[in-house]
Amino acid sequence: MHNSQILYQNACELLKGLIRLPSYSTEENKTTDLIQFFLEKEEIKTFRYLNNVWAKNLYFDEKKPTILLNSHHDTVKPNAGYTLDPFEPLEKEGKLYGLGSNDAGASLVSLWAVFVYFFEKKLPFNLIFAATAEEEISGKNGIEALLEHLPKIALGIVGEPTQMHMAVAERGLMVLDCTVKGKAGHAARNEGENAIYKAMKDIEWFKNYRFPRKSDYLGEIGMNITLIQAGQQHNVVPDICRFTVDVRSTDAYTNLEILEIIKKNTICEVQARSTRLNPSGIRLDHPIVQKARAIGRNLFASPTLSDQALMPFETVKMGVGLSARSHTADEFVFLEEIEEGIGLYIKLLEDLIL
Repeated sequence: MHNSQILYQNACELLKGLIRLPSYSTEENKTTDLIQFFLEKEEIKTFRYLNNVWAKNLYFDEKKPTILLNSHHDTVKPNAGYTLDPFEPLEKEGKLYGLGSNDAGASLVSLWAVFVYFFEKKLPFNLIFAATAEEEISGKNGIEALLEHLPKIALGIVGEPTQMHMAVAERGLMVLDCTVKGKAGHAARNEGENAIYKAMKDIEWFKNYRFPRKSDYLGEIGMNITLIQAGQQHNVVPDICRFTVDVRSTDAYTNLEILEIIKKNTICEVQARSTRLNPSGIRLDHPIVQKARAIGRNLFASPTLSDQALMPFETVKMGVGLSARSHTADEFVFLEEIEEGIGLYIKLLEDLIL
């Protein structure tokens, strides 16, 4: 519909508009309106569910595999160290400053531009562009809710700041609340059954256990005790010890598989706050991975969580900007990164055969 230079200019205009509109998680209605307006301005039919907006390419064919182009338009609240107005887009020395510019506005508008570029082209696959909400809080009204309204997805490209290199694996997360019960007694008479001593056996297990399978890119599953609570006063043997475990999962196991192994090897009562934030990954011989290599992109494993965790199909994470800038004061993205990102996304998808 446009050449890449016009798409770049329109993408920058959209990003500036997004920066001007506060879009904290669960409060993204205004940015949803704006993204929908920019799609419809290109004469693209849009669909909306809650604060999520999506569109299909013109020649969508259910017999073809579908690629999801996804990024989020919610932001965290501004860092206390801001010296600039977080809601006023400022161009200076080749940078565009503003809240959400790097995480993940630049990736979102670049994927929007790429979707517009391919919208009217006949492709060997379908494209769906989806701008989604609540990513920053792993909320249930973002991509997870939207997937129920989308056709079957074969592959997801998730736009997050990776300097346009490709994350082929991403750690998942489980937070476990563990409880060990003993029996209260007087400490002076050494009565009761000390719940702390019983818990120490499990704590030692969490410290030392190594899961048999390792991820090629993410290595071993990480488990760390991060909180412990027990006892009420010095002379009473505690009858309950509670502790919290932070589990960083890999694509070698699902969260449910990890949870089952933990329960079999410990005496504590284990309650997972959630098992929905799963690790993700993709086959290294997948065509999209091979194409990324062919256009000179590096492959890596990501330690940070994204909406990939909520996608039950193969995904990669690849986007504009630098992860280290996310959630920082005076957040910015280089304008040339957006232009380069659009070009690299186009190269990634051109002539791709799934």
